[in-house]
Amino acid sequence: MAALDGLPPLRDVIARHGLDAKKSLGQNFILDLNLTQKVARTAGSLEGATVFEIGPGPGGLTRAILALGAAKVVAVERDARCLAALAEVQAHYPGRLEVIEGDALKTDFEALADGKPVKIIANLPYNVGTQLLVNWLLPRQWPPFWSSLTLMFQKEVGQRIVAQEDDNHYGRLGVLCGWRTEAHMAFDIPPQAFTPPPKVTSTVVHLEPRLTPLPCDPAKLERVTTAAFGQRRKMLRQSVKSIGGEALLARADIAPQRRAETLSVEEFCRLANLL
Repeated sequence: MAALDGLPPLRDVIARHGLDAKKSLGQNFILDLNLTQKVARTAGSLEGATVFEIGPGPGGLTRAILALGAAKVVAVERDARCLAALAEVQAHYPGRLEVIEGDALKTDFEALADGKPVKIIANLPYNVGTQLLVNWLLPRQWPPFWSSLTLMFQKEVGQRIVAQEDDNHYGRLGVLCGWRTEAHMAFDIPPQAFTPPPKVTSTVVHLEPRLTPLPCDPAKLERVTTAAFGQRRKMLRQSVKSIGGEALLARADIAPQRRAETLSVEEFCRLANLL
């Protein structure tokens, strides 16, 4: 891709700016620009799209998104060391890259979208990725401000995101994602593709919003899943005792001897609606 955008190889950019990845920030950089293009393509057509990116680092994925035709990228970067490298990308794509120095967990992405649909594409920092996803699943309004999420996680987290009932990975995250999105794992990325290599395989997950998810109060769904999966090895009669126990289960027509991982998203919503 260096030939496509005329910018230097990422390894040279990292060396020139002294951008050794910081473990405290959950950083792992992908240097293979063909791979970053593959990640960006997973989001579908980017022609004319506005894309939000989190933790761009030296800008490898940013460059791929811009080269594939995104009209604008808004990148949120917490590490001030990366700003000079991103400024070079800004200069190469005038008016198409906005860099916001700040903490993604404290960023109001819905306000940034300003009513326009956006795609979110990110190699998420390992230490905040799951919380960011939950934040995007629970915006102020639904349908959400984003039209798709294309995100990189540790593979175990990706498995939890797409898991359905009777899957060992099924839990609170699977219920929440299954309730509000259609999610699938696109492809895995081996540790050696990153600098420094993490100890785990990563995976790219693509999520699209369900425009009309089952009616349910997110706060009540959170209460039900917290209780049910807090004691996932126990029967529901015991694990949901604090929120209504057998009486609640009877009203929802759910057998008390079942366990949390056997309940469908629809059954969890039914329980939440009866609280």
